[in-house]
Amino acid sequence: MRPETKVWLEQALKDEDSAKKNLKMEEYHLVVFLCQQAVEKALKALFIEKKNETSGMTHSLVYLASEVGLPKKFFSFLRGLTPAFVNTRYPDAAYGLPYTLYDKPMAENTLSATREVLKWIESQIKK
Repeated sequence: MRPETKVWLEQALKDEDSAKKNLKMEEYHLVVFLCQQAVEKALKALFIEKKNETSGMTHSLVYLASEVGLPKKFFSFLRGLTPAFVNTRYPDAAYGLPYTLYDKPMAENTLSATREVLKWIESQIKK
């Protein structure tokens, strides 16, 4: 594993762990934000590992997933998760205060799907 890959993946896993902790604290918007961050960083880790270069400044999870060969079954989830890096933080981004837009089932589902994506990415990096 390349050193750059390692640091991106390590931070992705830490973000996922922080999402789990925020779920217990009922901070659902933070769960979704941290899941988006975890997936983005893990995809960037795999991008680095496969292409031996950085992905640049993109936040498009679908673009990153396409570039690294993520299975298509994850793409619907990624399309919904991509805007979360903005919608979970700014009150003018999604017509409501971020903390009011997310609930427990949304956070749980997002965390579960994030775990599936991260598991697949880890399996590809460790090959």
